[in-house]
Amino acid sequence: MKSTQQYLLVHGIKPSVQRIAIMEYLFKHHTHPTVDEIYTELLPQIPTLSKTTVYNTLKLFVQQGTAMQIDIDEKNARFDSVMETHGHFRCKACGCIIDIPLPEIHHLLPQNTDFSIDEAYVNVKGLCAECKSRQSC
Repeated sequence: MKSTQQYLLVHGIKPSVQRIAIMEYLFKHHTHPTVDEIYTELLPQIPTLSKTTVYNTLKLFVQQGTAMQIDIDEKNARFDSVMETHGHFRCKACGCIIDIPLPEIHHLLPQNTDFSIDEAYVNVKGLCAECKSRQSC
């Protein structure tokens, strides 16, 4: 993959130390982190970082198509750098969020409709394999 700096430039985002660090964090951590998680992890490396900067940067990433906001957690917005079509599973016990593959979304919709779809989200909740196995013990 291109460097993070080039990736941001291609998407119309002026690279800065903070923006590059946040994007790289999203690339490396597929845990669907919150603003607070990203801030806490990056603060030791970037002491001048603020939560507002993290929030505004993630908002910019969503607007420019380099990240998506996941609203599967009732308490926090979460963020994902995987932009291919996929859904999300959230474990009700441990709270983990896992990507789930999806077929092309147009196959799931009724035919002969006169609307166009720009975005679609599939979020499901239940128990992950680890939590499910703990319950059956």
